[in-house]
Amino acid sequence: MAFSMGATTSTFLFLLSFTFLCFVEGSQNYRDALAKSLLFFQGQRSGRIPPGTLQDISWRTNSGIRDGQQANVDLTGGYYDAGDNVKFNLPMAFTTTMLSWGAIEYGKRLGHELPNTQAAIRWATDYLLKCARATPGKLYVGVGDPNADHKCWERPEDMDTARSVYSVSPSNPGSDVAGETAAALAAASIVFRKVDRNYSKLLLRTAKSVFQFAMQYRGSYSDSLGSAVCPFYCSYSGYTDELLWGATWLFRATNDVFYLNFIRSLGANDNTDIFSWDNKYAGARVLLARRTLVNNDQAFQPFRQQAEDFMCRILPNSPYSSTQYTPGGLMFKLSGSNLQYVTSISFLLTTYSKYMATSKHTFNCGNLLVTSRTLRILAKKQVDYILGDNPMKMSYMVGYGSNYPRRIHHRGSSLPSLTAHPQSLGCEAGFQPFYYTPNPNPNILTGAIVGGPNQNDFFPDERTDYSHSEPATYINAAIVGPLAYFAGTN
Repeated sequence: MAFSMGATTSTFLFLLSFTFLCFVEGSQNYRDALAKSLLFFQGQRSGRIPPGTLQDISWRTNSGIRDGQQANVDLTGGYYDAGDNVKFNLPMAFTTTMLSWGAIEYGKRLGHELPNTQAAIRWATDYLLKCARATPGKLYVGVGDPNADHKCWERPEDMDTARSVYSVSPSNPGSDVAGETAAALAAASIVFRKVDRNYSKLLLRTAKSVFQFAMQYRGSYSDSLGSAVCPFYCSYSGYTDELLWGATWLFRATNDVFYLNFIRSLGANDNTDIFSWDNKYAGARVLLARRTLVNNDQAFQPFRQQAEDFMCRILPNSPYSSTQYTPGGLMFKLSGSNLQYVTSISFLLTTYSKYMATSKHTFNCGNLLVTSRTLRILAKKQVDYILGDNPMKMSYMVGYGSNYPRRIHHRGSSLPSLTAHPQSLGCEAGFQPFYYTPNPNPNILTGAIVGGPNQNDFFPDERTDYSHSEPATYINAAIVGPLAYFAGTN
C-alpha cells in the first residue's frame, strides 16, 4: 500500500509517541520516590517536634526530650540511626554530609523537594552544633546505651533505657567521628549559604574548630569508647579517611590552601572498592577530582586518577572489577545491609558522570572505554532495581509501588502508635506481641529503604532478619542525589 508523505509522517509520529509513552510508563517514578525518600527522615527524628512543624509521619511524636541531662547539657534532636532508639553520631554525620552533597550537586533537580532536603539536613545540624559547642574541649558523639537499647523492643516515645552520653576529648580522641562531623557541618554550610547566611557562618566556624580537634588529637573513637560504639559503628577503616574527607569538605567550603596542603600531607593512597559511613576515601577523591573535570585545574589530576581507579573496580565489565553482582544485576558488597553500599556508590556514579559530562571526559579501564553514559546507565540500573525492577518485583523502598517490605525491623513502625495504644510499652513488652508476630507492621515508614535482598536476589521480609529488613538513615541519604538526578533527566 502506498502512503502519502503526510500519512507516513503522521504514522511515524504516532509510533514514536507510542514508543515514548510505553518507555515512560515502564520506567520508575523518580519524583515520587524522591519525595518519599526524604519523608523517611521524619520517622527517624529524635527530640521535640515543634508545634506547627510539618510532620507527615503522624505516628511519630516527641522522644528523647531529656537527652544530654546526664551530662548537664542539651543534646536533644538529631536522628535515630536505624530501627533502634540510639543516636550514633558517626553514621548520623555521614548521613548529613550525603544529604548536603545531594543538595549541593542536585539542588535545581530537587525542585520542590529542596526545602524538604534542607529541613532534613537542619534537623541533624542543629543537633551536631549542640554536640560540638556544649562543652569546650569536648565533642559529644552519641546518646543512648546501645547494649541496653538492643535488649528492648519499645517505641522511641516510651524509652526507659539509659540515655548515656558519650564524648571524645584530647585525652580520649576520636579523629574519625570528629572528621566526619566537620565534613557534615562544612558541607551543610554550603547548602545554607544563600538561604541563611548567619547559620551558614556558624556551621563553617564550628566545622573548622571540630576539624582542628580531629587533626590535633589523633586517635580512633573505637579505641576511646569501646563497647559504646563497637560492634555497632566501629571505625573499621581507621580515621585517616575521615581526616581526608573532612579536609576535602572544608577545602570545598573555604578554598583555603591550608586544607589542600593537609590533604597532600596525609598520603592517603589506599585503594578501595567501597564507599560508606565507615570508609570515605572514594567520596573524597570524587569530590577532589571535580576540580580537574569541572574547573580544569590540572593540579588535581592525581585525585582524578584515584577516582577512576575506584570506578574501574565497580564497573561489571572492567578487567579491574572487584565488585560482585547478583543474577538480577544488583551490586553486592556485603551481606549486612548491602543497599547502603549500593546507594552510596550510585551517588558517586551519577556525580562523577555529571562531572565527566561537563568536560566531555572519558577514561579507560584496560580496554574498556568509560563514558559519562557508562556510569549513568549503571547507576540507573541500581536505582531501578531498588525501586522494583528486580527478580522479586519488589520495591525495597517502603510505601513506593504496591509490593514493598511490610515487616521492617523498626521499633516505631512495628509497635502501635501512642494514638492506637496510649499505655506505655516497657522494655520487653513489645517482643512477643509485635516483634515476633508474622503480621505486617501497623505503621508505614514511608520512604524507608531496607538492607535489601541477599546475593541471590531473595528477600524474606522478616522483621527478625535485621541485616536485610532494617532501614537506616545513611541508606536513604545517599539515594536522594541519584533520585533527583534521574527525576530531572526523565
